[in-house]
Amino acid sequence: MTISAGFFVRKNKTFHKKKIWVIFLCCLAMLMGLLGRLIYLMGFRSDYYYEKAEDLHERERDIKAARGEILDASGRVLAANKTVCTISVIHSQIEEPEKVIRLLTEKLGISEEEIRKKVEKVSSIERIQTNVEKETGDAVREAGLKGIKVDEDYKRYYPYQSMASKVLGFTGGDNQGIIGLEVEYEEVLSGTPGKILTTTDARGIEIDEIGESRIEPVPGDNLRISLDANIQKYVQQAAAKVMEEKQAERVSILLMNPQNGEIYACVNVPEFDLNDPFTLNTGEDTSAMSQEEKQDLLNQMWRNPCLNDTYEPGSTFKIITMSAGLEEGVVSLEDTFYCPGYKLVDDRRIHCANRRGHGSQTFVEGAENSCNPVFIEVGLRLGVDRYYKYFTQFGLLKKTGIDLPGEAGTIMHKKENMGNVELATVSFGQSFQITPIQLATTVSSLINGGSRITPHFGVSVESSDGTYVKKLEYPVETGIVSEETSETVRYILEKVVAEGSGRNAGIEGYSIGGKTATSQTLPRSANRYISSFLGFAPAENPRVLALCIIHNPQGVYYGGTIAAPVVRSIFENVLPYLGIQAEEDAETEKEQ
Repeated sequence: MTISAGFFVRKNKTFHKKKIWVIFLCCLAMLMGLLGRLIYLMGFRSDYYYEKAEDLHERERDIKAARGEILDASGRVLAANKTVCTISVIHSQIEEPEKVIRLLTEKLGISEEEIRKKVEKVSSIERIQTNVEKETGDAVREAGLKGIKVDEDYKRYYPYQSMASKVLGFTGGDNQGIIGLEVEYEEVLSGTPGKILTTTDARGIEIDEIGESRIEPVPGDNLRISLDANIQKYVQQAAAKVMEEKQAERVSILLMNPQNGEIYACVNVPEFDLNDPFTLNTGEDTSAMSQEEKQDLLNQMWRNPCLNDTYEPGSTFKIITMSAGLEEGVVSLEDTFYCPGYKLVDDRRIHCANRRGHGSQTFVEGAENSCNPVFIEVGLRLGVDRYYKYFTQFGLLKKTGIDLPGEAGTIMHKKENMGNVELATVSFGQSFQITPIQLATTVSSLINGGSRITPHFGVSVESSDGTYVKKLEYPVETGIVSEETSETVRYILEKVVAEGSGRNAGIEGYSIGGKTATSQTLPRSANRYISSFLGFAPAENPRVLALCIIHNPQGVYYGGTIAAPVVRSIFENVLPYLGIQAEEDAETEKEQ
C-alpha cells in the first residue's frame, strides 16, 4: 500500500495546531490562576500582609508589669518590687562596637568574650543581662552609646528576708513564682506585660521622626494574707531558740484560727533568705558539687515540712481516737481502765510510755496521763470498720486543700490490711504518717463544734492602688462531730493541761487545752525522736491553735517537757496581741 507525502504534511500541521492550542490554554490557565491569587491576596489577605510588612519595620521590646505585692494581715508589705534594668544591644544601630564592648564589660562584670559575641551577632535585638541594678543601668544609659537599650524592669524584693520564706516563696529571673504563695497565686500577682514599639528602615535603623510607641503594662493585684508579721517573727524566734537549745535538726510551728482556718504563722527553721534563694542556708560549700547534687539540696531547703512532709504524730493523734470513741458512744468520761504498763493485743505486747503502769484510771485520767493502753482499748472497741469510718469522716484520707503547692497526703494502712495490732498502734498515733497541717486542721474541726475548715493564707485580693477586689472563700464541711462531742473533747484537753502531761503549757488566767506527744522515727534502733505539743486557747471557745514539732532533739526529748513550754511562751505573747484577755483582766474590765 502506497501512502503519499501530502498525507504526512497535513497530519503534521494538524498536530502543530493542537500543540499551540494546548500551550495557549495552559498559559491562559496560569495567568487566570495568578490573577485569582493576586485578587485573593489583595482583597482578602491584605490586612495580614500589611501586618507582616509592619513587623519588618517594627522592633518590639517587652515591659514587665509590676508584680502585685503580698501584704500581711495588718497591711505590711512582705513581698515588694525593686526597680532594676534589662540591658540589650541592637547590632544595626551600633556605631562604636569596641566602646560598647568595653562599657558593658566594665559595668556588668561579664567577660569581654561573652559581650563581644552578643554585640557582633547580627540580630534584631540581643539581650545582654536582666535584673541589673538601677544605678548600673543609669550609668550605661548616661554613656550615650548608640545601639544600647536600657529598659526599666522589676525584681522581687522581700523586706523581711528569711521570714516565712517557705510560705511566701520567691520568683525566678522572669519574675514568675517558683514556690509558695508566689506560685500559688501567680494569676493574681503577675499582671500583664507592656511593650515598646520602634519603627526602623530597611536597614534596621530606627526612624527618629516616628519615635517609640508604648503599650503600658498593667500591674498585678495585691494579695492580702492572714499571716501576721509580728506573730510570725515572734514564733520564728521561739522556734530558733528551742532548736539551738536542744540542738534539734529542725523545728516546725503552726499557729491558726481553728474557727475559720486562717493561718497566723507558719515557721520552719532553719528558714532561708528569700533575696538570695539559691544559696544554701547551711553555709555548705557547693563548689565541688554537681549541679544535680546542689539542686537536690536546694529543693530540700525550699520544702515546707508543715505540708510537704509527713511524720508519725504520736500521742497528739489520741485526740482523733478520743473524738471517734465519744461520738460513737463506745467510751464515756466515767469509764475506768487498768494499765499494768502494757496492753496485750493478739500475740503482741504493746507498751505504755510508763512501763510501770498507771494502774486504775478513768478515761479523763487516761488522757491526762497519755496512757497508750487506754486509747488502744478505745480503738479496739471501735473496731476497724468504725475506726476507718471516722478516719474518713474527719477528712484524714484527703488533703486539706491549703493554698500552697505540694501538699502531701496521709500514709495509712489499707482497710483490708488493718488487723487488731495495726488498729492498736494507730489508736495512739504510731505506724502511719500525716502532715502537720492535716493534724492541725482535723483537731480544729473537732474542737470548733464540728466544722471542717480549710486552712489558708489568702484572705482578699486588692488592686495595686489598694482598692478592694474580692474576698477569697474556702470550703467548710459541717457535722464532722456533734457539738456535744466537741465540747467534751475541749473539756478533756483542758484537763490535760491543767492537771496532766501538758501542764507545762499552762498560763495563769487563761484556759488552755492541749495534748503532748513523743514519737520515735524509723528505724527505732536509731533513737531519734519527734517531740510535739498541740494546744489551743481559750479552751471553752478556741480562737488560736498551735502545733509545735521538734525533730530529733538532743538530751530530754519528751513533748510535755520541751514542746509544751514553747507553745506556752508563744501564747503568753500572742493571746494579748490578738485581744484575748486573761480571765482576771476580763473580769476587772467588766467591773469598771
